[in-house]
Amino acid sequence: MKVGHLIAQARIDSPLGQLTAAATVRGLAGLWFDGQAHHPGPLDVPQDAQQTFIAQAREELEQYWRGAARKPFKVPLDAQGTPFQKAVWRALLDIPGGHTSTYAAVAERAGSARAVRAAGAAIGRNPLSIIVPCHRVLGHDGSLTGYAGGLQRKQALLRLEAAVPSVSVVDEGARRREPGAARRAVV
Repeated sequence: MKVGHLIAQARIDSPLGQLTAAATVRGLAGLWFDGQAHHPGPLDVPQDAQQTFIAQAREELEQYWRGAARKPFKVPLDAQGTPFQKAVWRALLDIPGGHTSTYAAVAERAGSARAVRAAGAAIGRNPLSIIVPCHRVLGHDGSLTGYAGGLQRKQALLRLEAAVPSVSVVDEGARRREPGAARRAVV
């Protein structure tokens, strides 16, 4: 992730460990668990827990942990990546809380049905843990597969959202979204 355009960062506590949030002038650009794969490491950007997007993300995450896990996040996003990565991350936003999908289904929604492995790589590079719900993606057989934040966190997030143990896979024809939760333009 390019970090030169970031304007603020802050630490956010969660039941699953500390998170680092980072923002640009356009939105939240990063939300990483400590020690997760593809964490950018120390950021050379000011600490500002009151920055608008970081403060909004913190509040929405607090609601998420208190039981609003199926409610879409509304904080504006500004994830940095390739056009394909951004398409995959937008497809992840279509997976409603309490449901799961597969790597193949995400690849298809991103416009490249045959690029399942590339979609998996893009999912693994998602810079916005929890908010862009890569944890809702399972193997084709419903198995828990990789998660940059660790499989224990993935399982905990799915349990919180009531998506396990009885896993329901979102079909291509059944994109259930809350009104207004459509793909946000900045991812």
